[in-house]
Amino acid sequence: MHGCVKLSLFLLLLHIPGFTQPGFAQDEKADVETAIRHEDAAFWDEYNHCDVEKMSRFFWPDIEFYHDKGGLTVGLAPFTEALKTGLCGKPNYRLRREAIPETVKVYPLQKNGATYGAVISGEHYFYINDSGKPEYRDGVAKFFHVWLLKDGMWKMGRVISYNHRDALTSTPEKK
Repeated sequence: MHGCVKLSLFLLLLHIPGFTQPGFAQDEKADVETAIRHEDAAFWDEYNHCDVEKMSRFFWPDIEFYHDKGGLTVGLAPFTEALKTGLCGKPNYRLRREAIPETVKVYPLQKNGATYGAVISGEHYFYINDSGKPEYRDGVAKFFHVWLLKDGMWKMGRVISYNHRDALTSTPEKK
């Protein structure tokens, strides 16, 4: 067969129901991205309000949290306790996270054609409000979160927070 005929046959086959290329259908990929971005936004809203009980509902019991400054925390109970006594332990001190939108990307994960998870990664700024003083931007860091889909529910199973640096001298990295 000539190249043009082969190409035409291939393009025709793509339009026959049931004949698809392996990988994600565009609709499924968009659905996964929409779901992850929604869950991610809901989590960070609770984070910014330091509602530890509501935050903890976004994690599987075997959560692994890797932090380049604070080390590794394994399990939901130790992770929740660290939030209560650390990040949310001071009533007059609040840390607020703000994503850098152009850096945030979502990547679905599949096995045998079935979606089992997704990765969301990017960079974010952190702002400090201490004792009611004016809020100021303190730092910037990268994040990599593995969201797992189990029994129809999306929750984080692995969280990696790294490359923390001073926000005043750093800008987001170009992708």
